[in-house]
Amino acid sequence: MKALEKIGLPALRLLDPETAHGLALKALNAGLGPRSGPVTSPRLRTALAGLDLLNPVGLAAGFDKNATALHALSRTGFGFLEVGAATPRAQPGNPKPRLFRLTEDRAAINRFGFNNDGMEAIAARLAQRPKGAVIGLNLGANKDSADKAADFATVLTRCGPVVDFATVNVSSPNTEKLRDLQGKAALAALLDGVMQARAALANPIPVFLKIAPDLSTDEIAEVAEVANASGIDAIIATNTTLDRAGLHGPHKAEMGGLSGRPLFEKSTRVLAQLAGLTTLPIIGVGGVGSAEQAYQKIRAGASAVQLYTALVYGGISLAGEIAQGLDTLLQRDGFATVADAVGSGRGDWT
Repeated sequence: MKALEKIGLPALRLLDPETAHGLALKALNAGLGPRSGPVTSPRLRTALAGLDLLNPVGLAAGFDKNATALHALSRTGFGFLEVGAATPRAQPGNPKPRLFRLTEDRAAINRFGFNNDGMEAIAARLAQRPKGAVIGLNLGANKDSADKAADFATVLTRCGPVVDFATVNVSSPNTEKLRDLQGKAALAALLDGVMQARAALANPIPVFLKIAPDLSTDEIAEVAEVANASGIDAIIATNTTLDRAGLHGPHKAEMGGLSGRPLFEKSTRVLAQLAGLTTLPIIGVGGVGSAEQAYQKIRAGASAVQLYTALVYGGISLAGEIAQGLDTLLQRDGFATVADAVGSGRGDWT
């Protein structure tokens, strides 16, 4: 598989990034991805908010926005998948081009704007999901919605019965005024509505909150305070950043959210700060492209990690490689489980 990726990845990078991404999903559905299933071991098995993960390496939202490659992705090395974001109504997102590679930085900038097929189409696909896989859905709000906070509860009500967890995404920089919902009062009200919707499900599922990396120290503390009081089950830290420091190449000033390697340090510092403010599990996202980086996130306070942009440069087999490498690192340092390593190096990031 790695040999195939060495041929295919350079070819895909000759194409427009969004076109290349679509072809990558088609290739996965055609059986051209890893098929061995999640990498696992007694060290890698992870309990996260009531979910039993074979390993703590997850796929971040945005890679499979419309849940069209669930079966193929479940056969790769990931321990869990997150699809979406889904909004109540289908929407086209922002005008193209809206995805840009920063190859020298092993990064990307996107301004998709929650383009997706809508909750009805996505729920229908999730209803046909592969058995045994842990699959969650990122909840979003329609761009033209008069009540964006209510949209999250609407999508949860519709899709909650067909997923294992749901993520409240108030941190995308590409939907106008969405990040305003991270303010203390607005976030508390939004989460109250979502948790009421969760309680009404026949089988309530874990609810996660995904936050931005661009929050101030005081804002992070406020988010933690609200999260602790809300009854949610975990925090995902973090989404993409608006920061553009130290970038290279012709697309470095494009509008949108920056993901990939340049986000690693900033997002890890946010999660380390959060880990000192809450006992909720944290999923570390941002710049994870190697087993060592995944391990650093865990030692900073993350119970699990997610990746996406690194797959553009390393291929889908990277998930299994990171899980296997993480197992080796845990063994090297004498940790019997991932949980034993969580937070063991938080002081390096605070």
